[in-house]
Amino acid sequence: MTTPTLPDTYRALRVIQDGDERRAEFQTLPLSELPDGEVLIEVSHSSLNYKDGLAVTGKGILRQLPMTPGIDLAGIVLEDRSGTYVPGDAVILTGWGIGEQQDGGYATHARAKADWLVRQPAGLGASWAMSVGTAGFTAMLAVMALEDAGVRPKHGDVLVTGAAGGVGSTAIALLAHAGFTVTASTGRTEEEAYLRELGATNIIPRDELPSMTRPLEKERWGGVVDTVAGETLAGAYASTRTHGAVAVCGIASGIGLKTTVFPLILRGVSLLGIDSVTCPQPRREAAWKRLALDLPASRLASVTQTRGLSEVTELAPQILAGQVRGRTVIDVNA
Repeated sequence: MTTPTLPDTYRALRVIQDGDERRAEFQTLPLSELPDGEVLIEVSHSSLNYKDGLAVTGKGILRQLPMTPGIDLAGIVLEDRSGTYVPGDAVILTGWGIGEQQDGGYATHARAKADWLVRQPAGLGASWAMSVGTAGFTAMLAVMALEDAGVRPKHGDVLVTGAAGGVGSTAIALLAHAGFTVTASTGRTEEEAYLRELGATNIIPRDELPSMTRPLEKERWGGVVDTVAGETLAGAYASTRTHGAVAVCGIASGIGLKTTVFPLILRGVSLLGIDSVTCPQPRREAAWKRLALDLPASRLASVTQTRGLSEVTELAPQILAGQVRGRTVIDVNA
């Protein structure tokens, strides 16, 4: 394979400090401005996540400035000093602090450590990878964690909170595909048809779970995928069935959790923490292989929109306001 010619510059959406405010602007920078890393990637696609919305709108998630947001990216390897990849290999990068601690996917080029990357599954391109992205990857880790904890379809409904969001939407699709009966909790009642299309059998209003304030509630869920935390998680946990499990992967309503140990010691309920940022490589690869089988492009078409990088500053406040459903793929060249 012919070694590609490396560009002199790249284009990025950068968040900068402008007086007392943070703002995002497009910049053309020399390739030398990219962070250190063995692998140089020509990025074709990224995605829009809640964290990206925070970063682009200057809400303080970025550890230093200036910074390129974008916690996901997919593209083609241009060079790899480690020898792990060859030019032309298609790779995916999620987590590891990109778009928060170092420059991320909202650029035409990126650098990363070789052991952060995963090869794109054969036959599925960068657009598919980013329609999955961190949200889908996190949802898959949550489903795998429930299964590893022994949760099976015969054990009752699995509850998904924050159901209309990126993680929630994908979790519903994955659980339904695996044969589970899914109950979706959402504050967006107008999305009921959408959630049923994904595979949810039952829909409950968002305020139902926070109203469950007793240490032990009536047993309802064989398992839970929680993207919300706070009072919602406390209610879901208190109403999980004996020997059920709760996979916790989000903080949409805050970081607090006021509850008791009763579900743990009287029902044997497992609380499972899902970390998609520093997930070990073998688990990461297993999740992407499973996603390639259980979540093909055809199943994502109805829950995915593709927008250009030029539109991200407009989209960022919308995702923070809960006005973006499903997945948004970002074409970094548009």
